[in-house]
Amino acid sequence: MIAQKSTVIVPAKFPRVFGGNFAYNFFMADSLRLKDQPVSERPRERLVARGPDALTHAELIAILLRTGLKGTNVVQVGQHLVQKFGSLNALALASVDELKQIAGVGPDKAATLVAAFALARRMEQERREDSPVLDNPATVVSFMRETNRLRSVESFQALLLNTRKRLIRLADISDGTLDTILVHPREVFRAAIVANAAGVVLVHNHPSGDPTPSEADIKVTRDLIRAGQLLKIEVVDHVIIGRATAERTKDYSSLRELGYFYA
Repeated sequence: MIAQKSTVIVPAKFPRVFGGNFAYNFFMADSLRLKDQPVSERPRERLVARGPDALTHAELIAILLRTGLKGTNVVQVGQHLVQKFGSLNALALASVDELKQIAGVGPDKAATLVAAFALARRMEQERREDSPVLDNPATVVSFMRETNRLRSVESFQALLLNTRKRLIRLADISDGTLDTILVHPREVFRAAIVANAAGVVLVHNHPSGDPTPSEADIKVTRDLIRAGQLLKIEVVDHVIIGRATAERTKDYSSLRELGYFYA
């Protein structure tokens, strides 16, 4: 009688390189591909069917990037970009060099993102050039929000208006630091005189997001009101742009509305 040899099944051992995240990505890569998802769930198709507002930030970014990398689909790359930079504001300020360091981006995709954000800013510039009527703070903020949203330091601008409160042009007056700005009446009214403006709306941003005027903001406003009275150029308002929150529904404050408009 011949003794039968017992068969011992030895579990396959992967080299160390196949451990951890590599193994997970290796076996799950196919399920992550967008082309394996239902057509109705793919970002490009959803945008066509439901419009851009139906998509998340990451999905809109994914459409610009077009492809991901092995083990990570393009929507996940978009999610990583938003998480890495913390907000669309910060992402819009990123350079090609900063963006191309992100896995799945590279120089070509980085250039595409920078170009997309640049087009958004140019569209805003074109909208400004349509000479809107700027006769209330809500309209001023709607007009200037995009420009100031992207600024990382306090920046002071003057909207130069004709007698009907239509925009003649926007004048960049001064850039400051994260929480301080220096403004001299000479710079504001030189631009207004050259443009033959009848009035000015002062605008600046608070990078902190809180649009509450500081004591310095109030003092500068009153100094400019007095200078404008001497030159017969009306200071129509001073609007500070910040960010809305759950507790603060308005993302701006108007010093005229707050009662600070007296010399």
